[in-house]
Amino acid sequence: MKQLDQQILFLYRLSNRGREEKCYTAPRMFFFLFSFSLFLFATPGCKKFIDVPLPGTETYEPVIFTSDITARAAVTGIYGKMLSQNGLFSGNTRSLTVLGALSADELESYSTEAIPREFYGNAISPANAAIETALWNEAYQHIYAANAVLEGLERSNGVTPATKVQLQGEALFIRALCHFCLVNLFGNVPYLTTTNYKENIVQARMPGEKVYQQLIQDLQASQARFDELPGLGQNYVYVTGERVRPNRWAAAALLARAYLYTGRWEQAEALASAVISQTNTYSLDSLSGVFLKNSREAIWQLEPNNAEGFNTWEGKNFILGTAPGSGENNSTVLSGHLLQAFENGDQRRAAWVDSVIVDNTVYYFPAKYKVQTGVEQKEYSMVLRLAEQYLVRAEARARMGDVSGARADIDSVRRRAGLSSTTAGNPTALLAAIAQERRVELFTEWGHRWLDLKRTGTANAVLSMVKSPGWQPADTLYPIPQRELSLNKNLTQNPGYH
Repeated sequence: MKQLDQQILFLYRLSNRGREEKCYTAPRMFFFLFSFSLFLFATPGCKKFIDVPLPGTETYEPVIFTSDITARAAVTGIYGKMLSQNGLFSGNTRSLTVLGALSADELESYSTEAIPREFYGNAISPANAAIETALWNEAYQHIYAANAVLEGLERSNGVTPATKVQLQGEALFIRALCHFCLVNLFGNVPYLTTTNYKENIVQARMPGEKVYQQLIQDLQASQARFDELPGLGQNYVYVTGERVRPNRWAAAALLARAYLYTGRWEQAEALASAVISQTNTYSLDSLSGVFLKNSREAIWQLEPNNAEGFNTWEGKNFILGTAPGSGENNSTVLSGHLLQAFENGDQRRAAWVDSVIVDNTVYYFPAKYKVQTGVEQKEYSMVLRLAEQYLVRAEARARMGDVSGARADIDSVRRRAGLSSTTAGNPTALLAAIAQERRVELFTEWGHRWLDLKRTGTANAVLSMVKSPGWQPADTLYPIPQRELSLNKNLTQNPGYH
C-alpha cells in the first residue's frame, strides 16, 4: 500500500503542475485535479479512502503506472470526483441535473441564493460561480484526468494488456462525455486531448460540429478498445453484478445520443438497436426498480459514497420533508407545467412524484430516488439507462419515416407506464409524441429537457411563455466563465453576455 499511496500522490501532484508553474489560464481547471481522495479498491488490506495531502512545488516526470492497481485507481478516482464535488455529474445542487431543470421548465426555485436564482431566471452572469467551478472547470478537470490516464497507459509497461485496453476504453468514454456536456451547455468549446499545458492554455473555441466529430471518434475508439477485451468480453464490468463502470454498451448508448443530436438518424437507430438487443443484460425495469443500484435498466450508474449518511445527492436534495428552503439545498419543487404534462393514468406520476403539505400548501417534488438519508446503499445515481435508448431509436425512426418502428418503441415506454398505445400515425405526430414521452420519462435527469428544447429548436417558443418577460433567445447557451476569458485571450464570449 505504501507504493500505491506514493503513486496516487504523484498523480495528484502531476495534475497541479500548471498551478505550480503559475499557468493560470483557460481552461485552467484541468490543473486542479487528481486529488484522489476517493479511491475504491478491491485489494485486500487497502484502505477504501485515501486522503492525499496538498502538493509541494517540485517538478514531476510524466505519470507511469507501475501496476494494474495503480492504473485502475486513477480511473476509479475520476468517478469518485464526479460525485464528491458539487458539480456537473454529482446530482447535487450545482449539477447538470438541477441547473438544467431550473433553466428549463421542470423545477421552480424557492432559493434566495444568487446561483440558483440566475439559472431559474435565465439571467446568468459570466461570473456565476457554478458556471465556472461546477460546470466548465469540473468538465475540463475530468478531461485532464482522462488524458493523463491515456498518456500514462501508453508509456507504462507494468499494466497488463487487458487492463490497459479496458482503462483506455473508459478514459476515452469519459473524455467524450465531458465534451458532450460542454458543447451542449456552452456551444463552441476547446476539445482537449493532451495534458500539455502549453497547448491547452491557448486553445480557442472549436466549432460545435467539430466537437461532435471528435467526441464521436473518441466513442468509436472506446468501443474498439472494449471489443479487444479477452475472456470477459463486452460485458466485463457486470460480472460482479455492479454497473458502475462504463463498458462497450455505455459507449454505444452515448454514441447513439450523439448521432441523434447531430441528425445522423441511421447511425442513431443502429447504435440504439445494438444496446436494446442486449436482452440478457438490459431490460426496462419496473417503475419502482429503475433507480435502484444495479437496476436491469441501468447501462451506467455512479456509485455514491454512502458514508455521508445518504445514498444519492438527487435523493438528498430533491426529497422534501417540509416547505422548500431559501438556500441551495432542498429549495426546489416540480413546476406546474411538468405536473400538467402527465396523461391521466400515467403511473410515472404516482411512482416518480411525491409531495409534502405544509400550512395547506402542497409542494410536489421529484421522487425517482426514494432514499433521502440512510447508510444502507439502495440507490446509485443513474447516468445512462435503457428507456432513453428506446426513445432515441423512436425519434431516429420517425425522422426516417419508419412509422411502425417508431410507434413500437414509444409503446414500449408507454406500456411500462401503464398507458395505452400511442395514437400518433405520421412522422410529425410521432415526433410530438416522442417529445412528450421524453418529457415525462426523463424529467429531472441530466438536463434532458433543457437539451431537448435547445436541440429541437423549440426552446424559444416554449420558454418565452414560461419565463416571460426575462427570457431571451441567447439564453439557450450559458456564458463562458468571465475568469477564463480574462486568462485566455483566444476565448470569446457567447452572444448576449457582457
